[in-house]
Amino acid sequence: MKHAKKIITVCGAVVMAWSAGVAIAGVTKPGDVKFDDTKVTAPLTTEAGDAAKGKVLFSNRKKGNCLACHVNKDLADKPFHGEIGPPLDGVASRYSTSEMRGILINAKVALSDETIMPGFYKVDAGARVAKKFKGKTILSAQQVEDILAYLQTLKE
Repeated sequence: MKHAKKIITVCGAVVMAWSAGVAIAGVTKPGDVKFDDTKVTAPLTTEAGDAAKGKVLFSNRKKGNCLACHVNKDLADKPFHGEIGPPLDGVASRYSTSEMRGILINAKVALSDETIMPGFYKVDAGARVAKKFKGKTILSAQQVEDILAYLQTLKE
């Protein structure tokens, strides 16, 4: 019984810290992300992004869905590349890591209020977002870092 009380106390402390905006396990909450103009220099997690996982997320129609708007020759084997956004071939040669992180987190801050690109790591992701994402982020902090790691491989 004493052990169970300790577990409950620890769990309660974690929930209280999370709700107070304290980063848990090295993850920055969406509302705590700090923009430096259009850039986010600090990673969202303490775990480095995984480019292989990011590549999968990039083409996942239920998560990142980047191909719905962007052409990417690295994924030429995947169907239905969009042409709404700019081609992402060589994107790492055009943008710094902190600029790309800012764009992924909240494109309206990083690019323009007029962009239709959703904010992938903000609670109010935008008007053209599936209902299942209303009130929560589209991607987790780690998924943003994984996609970012993948984008960094796309150089000219």
